Amino acid sequence: MCMASSANIAIVKYNAGNIRSVLYALERIGTTAVVTDDQNMLRNAAKVIFPGVGEASTAMRYLRERQLDTLIASLTQPVLGICLGMQLMCAHSEENDTACIGIFNEPVRRFVPGPANEKVPQIGWNSIFKLMSPLFQGIPEHSYTYSVHSYYAAVGAHTIATADYIIPYSAALRRNNFYGVQFHPEKSAAIGEQILRNFVNIIN
Repeated sequence: MCMASSANIAIVKYNAGNIRSVLYALERIGTTAVVTDDQNMLRNAAKVIFPGVGEASTAMRYLRERQLDTLIASLTQPVLGICLGMQLMCAHSEENDTACIGIFNEPVRRFVPGPANEKVPQIGWNSIFKLMSPLFQGIPEHSYTYSVHSYYAAVGAHTIATADYIIPYSAALRRNNFYGVQFHPEKSAAIGEQILRNFVNIIN
């Protein structure tokens, strides 16, 4: 397995897009990783990244068939879910009425267009604020990150960053060693690269 900043980084391989984008983003910050669905490699990695772009029920079916859902929930090292990865770490998604992994006791709901007739999905740059985690060390309040999503987790007990699109929602979640971001750090320029650096160097 490849070495990175004295840490082995494993990216969960499953039927969801954007995994290669995360791999390339890590390379840009001088960090190499392995993309794998091997349970031993995931369990023994120092850090695990669980990214994804796609549809919740299809992704969960793939994970369950390979018992990756229970494997991810059992990990004790720092784990970072990105976009769909974060949503799948929640309890349930309205997307095709999907039971998810349940690390975060939060439902994932679909945006309902607001009075300004905002478009769904949200696509583009949005600011994050109320940053409350070492994941955001060196990140100024109201920094802009890039998002593409129709579903969101509400602000709750596990929220460590907030964004506002139609309503305030969780831009990031944390529970113990599990972190999740709704935005795409791999597409968020220098701010996203710093967030990825912070995760690579994070100590629970």
